[in-house]
Amino acid sequence: MGNRLPTTELQDAGGATLRRLCVYNGGFLTQKRVRQLLKGAGFRTALGIPRTGDAVGVWGQSPTSHRGEAIAAKYSAPIVRVEDAFLRSLHPGRSGEPPVGLLIDQTGLHFDPSSPSDLETLLKTHPLDDGALMSRARAGMARMREAHLSKYSATDPSLAPPAPGYVLVVDQTVGDASVRASRGNRSRFLEMLFVAQEENPGARIVIKTHPETTAGFRGGHYRSDDTTDKIVLCDAPLSPYQLLEGAVAVYTLSSQMGFEAIIAGHKPRVFGGPFYAGWGLTTDEDVFARRRRDLSRSQLFAAAMLLYPQWFDPYANAPGSFEDALGAVEAQTRSWREDKQGWVATGMRLWKRQPLQRAFGSQRPVIYQNDRVKACETAEKTDRKVMEWAGKAGPGTVRVEDGFLRSRGLGAALVPAMSLVLDDLGIYYDPSQPSRLEQLIQGAAAGLRVDQIERSERLRDRLLRAGLSKYNLSGDLPTLPLGHRILVPGQVEDDASILTGSSQVTTNSELLRVTREANPDAVIVWKPHPDVQAGLRAGLVDNPLKWADIALENCDISDLLQSVDEVWTMTSLTGFEGLLRSCRVTTLGAPFYAGWGLTRDLGTIPERRLQGARPDLNALIHAVLIDYPRYFDPVTGLACPVETIIERLQSGSIPHPGIGNRLLSKLQGALASQAHLWRR
Repeated sequence: MGNRLPTTELQDAGGATLRRLCVYNGGFLTQKRVRQLLKGAGFRTALGIPRTGDAVGVWGQSPTSHRGEAIAAKYSAPIVRVEDAFLRSLHPGRSGEPPVGLLIDQTGLHFDPSSPSDLETLLKTHPLDDGALMSRARAGMARMREAHLSKYSATDPSLAPPAPGYVLVVDQTVGDASVRASRGNRSRFLEMLFVAQEENPGARIVIKTHPETTAGFRGGHYRSDDTTDKIVLCDAPLSPYQLLEGAVAVYTLSSQMGFEAIIAGHKPRVFGGPFYAGWGLTTDEDVFARRRRDLSRSQLFAAAMLLYPQWFDPYANAPGSFEDALGAVEAQTRSWREDKQGWVATGMRLWKRQPLQRAFGSQRPVIYQNDRVKACETAEKTDRKVMEWAGKAGPGTVRVEDGFLRSRGLGAALVPAMSLVLDDLGIYYDPSQPSRLEQLIQGAAAGLRVDQIERSERLRDRLLRAGLSKYNLSGDLPTLPLGHRILVPGQVEDDASILTGSSQVTTNSELLRVTREANPDAVIVWKPHPDVQAGLRAGLVDNPLKWADIALENCDISDLLQSVDEVWTMTSLTGFEGLLRSCRVTTLGAPFYAGWGLTRDLGTIPERRLQGARPDLNALIHAVLIDYPRYFDPVTGLACPVETIIERLQSGSIPHPGIGNRLLSKLQGALASQAHLWRR
């Protein structure tokens, strides 16, 4: 201890004391995300000689770790070993993508069985019996499997896996620290392959190549000359869970895929000493004297994914929970998978192009073509897909439309959307053909998991408490007449949802008349559509008080829905928002939320919606607000989960369009009004 220098106390902005972590690897200093995660764990990275109370940070057992180890030994400083978390990013770290979580271990390394690690101690001594913790673990496993998420999630679930019934042997990269720690080399991997053949005579064997080998970063242990008519190498970017689903047995040295095999219900055969071996969930070649405890899959997952790592929330730009990190990886992985082929967009107005480029062009820039035929030709030449704005779309293209939590401001006022939907079957507002949303509603109706039900309930509660709707326009609600109140929301009369989904009642005047005739004693509350009220679209009612008791213009739709008993509508989204607030909803058309048993439907409903399981409100919410749209964070520019959009709308931290957009929207409104008068 005589070599140690006096300590210097350090604090973060919140006043918490940070322990100085002396590092000798440039990555600790150049990677901001790594520094933020270490700070969340109570460490402040610094150069220099360790003082009393300081620690030395090293990256696992990397080629530079000997520097820190030598300094730690010289100054009797403790070592903190840092590694990527088991859910990391889309691509391997060598691609330059920052991690969404770190493993910060003050006693050892999770992959090195020669000495205990913090993770091993957790698995050995933590009760792991808290009901809430186990529920989170089960939910986390289910969400990772459903979204096909792994340490590196840039896999393609649309690829066809090998025919089921094979034995899966997992390769790893040459020189990897976890391979060295498990005494692995090519001979050991060949031995594992031999045992797999011996224990499964005559079986097909699929060798899964490591993603870093496929990407050309590092070589693997298996070669093409190891293959036979029964043994094949698989280097396609298949989802691990797809491969595991078709496997009858799994063999690994120390790969994380062994952990994922456990999540998927396998009992893998393990030839090394990974953290997941020795707990009764694997068939182990070695004996682990320190690990004498049988764990469940949920207990293993809880320790390894919920308690051990330090996770990051990229939208808050701060350390967060496992669920924060999981939501981010889910959203960004979906974006990558849907956009990696690239898009050719047609039928898009000029003002929409920049927002659409931000939303869908992160992998390959979106190409814009005004002519649909040319767009299809360009897509064929460049191996891309074609997207069209839904109202102008023809056959064979993917339709694009605004989502249901859109913005704080009108689309007609050229405020960009924070949520958009891509539909490869139809579009949600057109009942004449099936849509992807219909399929999602039917799937949710068949049964949600407990965690999905809870997420829907939390989402609904947050929406109601925050008073959020599609456009989130403000305005005070006046005193309403007493009585049984029915809200009649106006719509844009040439809107595609009316043209395709409301054949019997097609105008706001007719909607008001029908509502009054059916409810002669009710208090009818008329609220014109914001776009119509702003003079941007068609749908003006000359004398609404002929049928309504009161007409409201500038008021918050969320407050209004809390003050009425019913909603009567053709196809308005207000009907769905009314369901969220426990209003009785009557539809005169066939909006996406009609026909499922949650509304009173007077319009013509497609027969296909009247069959099969009936969704409850939670199932409808999950399909409509979680599964169907894609959300885009206006602050970070990243794809994000719905909860981030709620936070942005609630806090108001949303960039606003400039004066050019506002002038263009007024010109667009004037032209639309002239066109409407001309049609009349």
